[in-house]
Amino acid sequence: MPKDKSLSHARIIPAAKKEFLDNGFEKASMRSIAAAAGMTSAGLYRHFKDKEEMFAALVQPALDALKDMAEIQTRRGYMYLEKGDLDSMWSGDTDLTRLVDVVYDHFDAFRLLLRSSAGTRFEHFFDEFIEIDQAETMRYMDALRARGIHVNDVVPEELHLLLNAYYSAFFEVVVHDFSKKDALHYLETLKQFFTPGWRAFLGF
Repeated sequence: MPKDKSLSHARIIPAAKKEFLDNGFEKASMRSIAAAAGMTSAGLYRHFKDKEEMFAALVQPALDALKDMAEIQTRRGYMYLEKGDLDSMWSGDTDLTRLVDVVYDHFDAFRLLLRSSAGTRFEHFFDEFIEIDQAETMRYMDALRARGIHVNDVVPEELHLLLNAYYSAFFEVVVHDFSKKDALHYLETLKQFFTPGWRAFLGF
């Protein structure tokens, strides 16, 4: 009777996560992961062709959830534009409010992305995230201008610097292993600090 691969897979995932978190991708050992999962290295390669494919399996669900969140946030922004109610975009559930839920649903994956991804195709995750948000913000401002709504003339490089500061501050909750309760408190501090500044900088 063939072995159920899902049982072995379920042992590999926590073993791989611990190895990558403890040692980073470049120093992580497939042999150590196999031993922790109670199998041979050859058996491990029947599940994953290489170390990076294994790392990808750990972080891709978080990246997918982040992409979904960003798409929802974009749709909400245009909904507020259609309704002529931009003020509501800055109150209540903001992008950081939704981001904290995504992060804490996939906390270890974000720890891997931020702390252990050097040497993988994911090592520039944060920079790529900033670039996507920057491009979407500029498109949104163009849409506002097309509707005759005043926005400031924003230099892309300045926007990039501010987005970097904004999200770097947020992702400290991952870097320093905040509990979700502490992260939510910190989130309110970030909102109070950044929201007036964003509105003054963007002009809407």
